[in-house]
Amino acid sequence: MEKDLAQSLVCTLYPFILAVSIDITLPLFLPLFLSFLTLLHTNFPFSFEFSRTVFTPISPLRCEGLREKIIVLIGDSGVGKSNILSRFTRNEFCLESKSTIGVEFATRTLQIEGKTVKAQIWDTAGQERYRAITSAYYRGAVGALLVYDITKRQTFDNVQRWLRELRDHADSNIVIMMAGNKSDLNHLRAVSDQDGQTFAEKEGLSFLETSALEARNVENAFHTILTEIYHIISKKALAAQEAAATTILPGQGTTINVSDSSGNMKRGCCST
Repeated sequence: MEKDLAQSLVCTLYPFILAVSIDITLPLFLPLFLSFLTLLHTNFPFSFEFSRTVFTPISPLRCEGLREKIIVLIGDSGVGKSNILSRFTRNEFCLESKSTIGVEFATRTLQIEGKTVKAQIWDTAGQERYRAITSAYYRGAVGALLVYDITKRQTFDNVQRWLRELRDHADSNIVIMMAGNKSDLNHLRAVSDQDGQTFAEKEGLSFLETSALEARNVENAFHTILTEIYHIISKKALAAQEAAATTILPGQGTTINVSDSSGNMKRGCCST
């Protein structure tokens, strides 16, 4: 009943959303509506997919198991996060990709060590005006791909700020990988591979260079993150099972044998 009500509210607001999406007031309206989405996502077991002007409710059945396997894409605007997302989830690349407004979602199911793993990827806007909105999405994430553009030094210099913000808002056990994107533009390189490796080692991050255009290392990046997430979740589940197995339930006790090694009981001081 409550889930149906929440979905009805979003569907009712859809025409208004579409109308204002091309209006000059969009930057003012969108933060309010995204806050509304965040509230619904927190209180009801369903989430939303949207691509700039179109918001589509996801069925609750599609969301089962996704909350523990959320990966966020973060980094400066223009580093190629949206194309990394589309390459991984749809095997597509758009040369005329526009800046993300707020947050975009996509999902994919894949096999990790013989197990089916469902992942929900959140592509966050890199623009400063959306920072307060996108940071709210870090809290539910168990993995993050921190992206910079190897042809723009400033995007690499800003990685430290993104990393600090992520660690301030996300779970302490979040799996983080740093990716130097647009490796196909090696002739325009402004950040060396060694610079990326050194920074990643210093901060304890995984690292690789990717190319969404050539589909280079995109699959590998997400597979590495999801594999590590799977290992962490598996270890937690195993530890919980072991803890449950060793817990003494109320009413149960341990029998202690007070006999000596020869099987004779100790005599009292007045024994004859």
